[in-house]
Amino acid sequence: MDIITAAKVREMDEREVERTLLTLREELMMLYSQQTGGGIADNPAKAKLIRKQIARVLTVKNEI
Repeated sequence: MDIITAAKVREMDEREVERTLLTLREELMMLYSQQTGGGIADNPAKAKLIRKQIARVLTVKNEI
C-alpha cells in the first residue's frame, strides 16, 4: 500500500475514507498478530507508518 497523504484523503468521498480507514486498521491488526505470533516482520517500521496514516485519515475526517 502506498503512503496516504492528507491531500489524497481530502479528495476522497466519505465512503472511500471509511473504506481506507478500515483497510488500514485491518492491516495493522494483521501486522500485530504476525509479530505476536513470533513471526519476523519484513519491515519493522511498517506498524509506525500505518499508525501515522490512520491518524492522518482521522485528522482529515474530523476537519470535514
